[in-house]
Amino acid sequence: MEKELAGKVALVTGAGRGIGRAIACELARQGAAVIVNYNGSRERALETAAEIEAFGGQAEVIGCDVSDFSACGKMVEDMVEKYAHVDILVNNAGITRDNLILRMTEEDYDRVLDTNLKGAFNTIRHLSRHFLKQKGGKIVNISSVSGVLGNGGQANYSASKAGLIGLTKSVARELASRGICVNAVAPGFIETDMTQALPEKSREAAVASIPMGRMGSAEDVAQMVAFLAGSRSDYITGQVICVDGGMT
Repeated sequence: MEKELAGKVALVTGAGRGIGRAIACELARQGAAVIVNYNGSRERALETAAEIEAFGGQAEVIGCDVSDFSACGKMVEDMVEKYAHVDILVNNAGITRDNLILRMTEEDYDRVLDTNLKGAFNTIRHLSRHFLKQKGGKIVNISSVSGVLGNGGQANYSASKAGLIGLTKSVARELASRGICVNAVAPGFIETDMTQALPEKSREAAVASIPMGRMGSAEDVAQMVAFLAGSRSDYITGQVICVDGGMT
């Protein structure tokens, strides 16, 4: 049986670990050739690629700071030159610099917005031209329930993730007539290195806020992204889908 994403090329930003790694692996399992983007750790990105290659998938590692507009342009040019087409873009790259608003520095606010929100703009801006030429493409932006509900101590992160929702809905309207679907996935509390590092009381409070009574897995998010990247979601665009155990 042919895999749903066979012959497709996907770019996943921030794919070195956690949700990004799970998404890259799931898209590869579905048959896509995956470009594993990273900015911080090349070693972790190579681990993601090795995991994909271990089950017979195809992966390539590319370093690029998505907050850098011209660097994103070069990354996209290189990808198109090598593969001739790119079909799926997953904007997953994100950072946190948590603090109460009274203590948050301008630098911490700017850095989070530059990576989480401007980074998504940069990749969409450069890739959309190729999607338009192809008359098709799938864009999935990884938002967060923090962007839907807000979260104390995360004004910068919540603003960036809420901004991603606005970006998703606007770009979806612009590109829909050319067969390009743009959606957002908003994960809730997911078991990652970041949530595992939380104090026990914080973890307990988090779980108490989830109607399902447990955290989700990175694979829960990855499966939703894979659905939105495939042909079964061809009539879905401009949507925000929460993968959160009922939190929102």
